[in-house]
Amino acid sequence: MQVASIRRHVLICEMNSSSQKFLHAYLATLPLPLRQKERAVHYDYFCADEENANICAELIKQGEKRATCGLTRWYDLGKEQQIKAGDLMVVQDWNRNPVCIIEFTNIQKCAFKDVDASFAIEEGEGDKSYHWWRKIHWDFFTRELAEIGQSMSEDEMLSLEHFKLVY
Repeated sequence: MQVASIRRHVLICEMNSSSQKFLHAYLATLPLPLRQKERAVHYDYFCADEENANICAELIKQGEKRATCGLTRWYDLGKEQQIKAGDLMVVQDWNRNPVCIIEFTNIQKCAFKDVDASFAIEEGEGDKSYHWWRKIHWDFFTRELAEIGQSMSEDEMLSLEHFKLVY
């Protein structure tokens, strides 16, 4: 099993009634000022295949996974919606069932070559080693960039997205 926490977003994320009810149940637990706070809400799963999407959702729910990353190029090209600190995400499994809700706490941009071992641990996947993180993400980003006729480099910019489980 090779998990990589990269999300393959569609431009219109699916918000189904069960995910909407899940979000409203969470919001009902908050004090009114927090409930009324304006912020984006994303509805999506992690990864590009069923097995890993479901694994990532469970890792988040268990508190093992506290970060993810993506190519900033996808944001620049409009292929993914840019995440901002304070945004919420209803994490779904592959079948679009809500599993948990996260709040993004910190977004950093850096080159692939500058990602450190602590980030690999926060991603919470595989054996949590830096070596594993680099190989899986290098391979994944290489395939993604090949789809648009581009190649991967150590200087490729990433968006490192830290989050906390809130529900």
